Amino acid sequence: MTEPFADSLAAFALTALVIEVTPGPNMGYLAVLSLSRGWQVGAAAVAGVALGHAVYGVAAALGVAALIDASHLLYELLRWAGVAYMLWLAWETWASEAETSPEASGGGTRGHARVAFERGLITNLLNPKAAVFFVTVMTNFVKPEGSVVTQTLLLSAIFVGIATAVHTAIVLLASRLQSFSADAARRQPVRRALAVVLAAIAVWIAYSTAR
Repeated sequence: MTEPFADSLAAFALTALVIEVTPGPNMGYLAVLSLSRGWQVGAAAVAGVALGHAVYGVAAALGVAALIDASHLLYELLRWAGVAYMLWLAWETWASEAETSPEASGGGTRGHARVAFERGLITNLLNPKAAVFFVTVMTNFVKPEGSVVTQTLLLSAIFVGIATAVHTAIVLLASRLQSFSADAARRQPVRRALAVVLAAIAVWIAYSTAR
């Protein structure tokens, strides 16, 4: 590791922390999921999001992320696929009684965790801003004196670690409110409120990723 690159690691870690504590689609989705189904399912989604970040980190090292950033068609396809997916999740939450029912947080936790992991991964992979981050922000901390691939992978690992820590904290905080939605009288209003939040996240993605 070259000395200039070592000096930039702390700066990158601080930058990553600031980016991750800024409210965004991942934060909103994980909070909604943990509120409705608890910390175990939320933690599974965090793992999916982390894997999505790692995939983009490797893609950046191989130059794929730069291709997505440079291609208007690929960028827009990812962008609108992500919006459509979040809208579908919103509709499913609105229409499905199982979303916040006691049964959803009981014996089926393992199955819900698997679905949450898959959805966390998909929502992150369909967010083109993730690719843009690895191309436009992270590359500023890569030094030409060393191996670009090695530096990119190391920076990616640091970012994934920080993002996972922040997301885990969000999951634990949101899951503390899960008991509020367990009451039968609150179940439908809570479920529909969460659906509205997911729809708002979809709109947020469409607006914040527009070029």
